[in-house]
Amino acid sequence: MQAIAAPAQLRSFEGLRASSSSGGGGRAASAAPRRHGARRGTAIVASAVATKTLKIGTRGSPLALAQAYLTRDLLKSTFPELNEEGALEIIIIKTTGDKILNQPLSDIGGKGLFTKEIDDALLDGRIDIAVHSMKDVPTYLPAGTVLPCNLPREDVRDVFISAKYKSIAELPEGAVVGSASLRRQAQILAKYPTLQVVNFRGNVQTRLRKLQEGACDATLLALAGLKRLGLADKATSILSTDEMLPAVAQGAIGIACREGDDRSAAALAALNHEETRLAIVCERAFLAALDGSCRTPIAGWAHKADGQLAFRGLVSTPDGKKMYETTRTGSLTEDEARAIGQDAGTELKQQAQQDGTVFDW
Repeated sequence: MQAIAAPAQLRSFEGLRASSSSGGGGRAASAAPRRHGARRGTAIVASAVATKTLKIGTRGSPLALAQAYLTRDLLKSTFPELNEEGALEIIIIKTTGDKILNQPLSDIGGKGLFTKEIDDALLDGRIDIAVHSMKDVPTYLPAGTVLPCNLPREDVRDVFISAKYKSIAELPEGAVVGSASLRRQAQILAKYPTLQVVNFRGNVQTRLRKLQEGACDATLLALAGLKRLGLADKATSILSTDEMLPAVAQGAIGIACREGDDRSAAALAALNHEETRLAIVCERAFLAALDGSCRTPIAGWAHKADGQLAFRGLVSTPDGKKMYETTRTGSLTEDEARAIGQDAGTELKQQAQQDGTVFDW
């Protein structure tokens, strides 16, 4: 991903201090952020740089660190004051999901496995902002935190990786596909029921190593992660969204802060990419309406198309035998984005119930 070029009015705080309004309380963090709205409160960031380090919390995996470094570099390019020595610090926090690697996520708690410890650090002041892969973030944020910023979204597609075969269609009957994602497992089995899908956890490098060692015949990963790690050349082929609908919020980075923290909120407002944020609002509303667990294969993708917000979502049984899909379009506004996602999720949940399909909601 290329660095965002900061608008001229954000490259220095000096010309803003006289015009920035005072006060604001917690509204800067909770209001819908827009880049042009970042003027208000930016002086707060500048004035605090000399006295307080802005601490960035992240997991310690190579991909998580790449996302934290990207956030750090965007802050530096947007706010020159943050280039001063000691102005920014990255804090690595080990989460439950990082500690337990030999069990499926659905067996060890599911939601919040990669965020809870980071949220705790944010709330008790050990960090000021938290960088997350948005697909790891539960639909309900902890009280006292807000998530006002999404960076520009990377490619949402999945990739197929194999040393022996060029595509999923080439895999022979009984071939083993390694994936910890129920979403991927269900969509594979829906089209290729003779394949074997096994749990396959670990960071990107670990999974690539396991594949090379022969633990399975193929695996699927998010293209966004490979690109951020400089490993896009490891992809054997890229799957279209028709072949494999992505996870809710796949490819999106979200940055959270505490409610009422004007300094952090002002910095994040300058980084926010509104088109991405609206798409994520839609997708997460879909997920919330389904109230799905980590035992429920769910996929959803919202994006701008022909000036509107287009959405497609699905929910499936883990074996892929029953799959429910829907689409929506609407205007690019927050209310409409949320309404589209909620309506789509409600429809699919009702369809499944009427059909007698039992999901682990």
